[in-house]
Amino acid sequence: MGFLGFVLAVLFMVVVAPVWIVFHYITKWRAQRGLTAQDERLLAELWEISNRLETRVHALERVLDAEAPNWRNKV
Repeated sequence: MGFLGFVLAVLFMVVVAPVWIVFHYITKWRAQRGLTAQDERLLAELWEISNRLETRVHALERVLDAEAPNWRNKV
């Protein structure tokens, strides 16, 4: 049984273990592909901040258009 055990151990380490490890990490990778709840909250917060900044920029442009109509040509 000693030689047969050795052959089975080598076969396991050469064939089964690498395939098992590869499939394990493929499964982990697929599970982590999506966004976490924290990532989604951060993304929503950044989206809201960017929308507020865009609104402010448009307001500033309207003020500048009214106060200094040629301001765009000076840049």
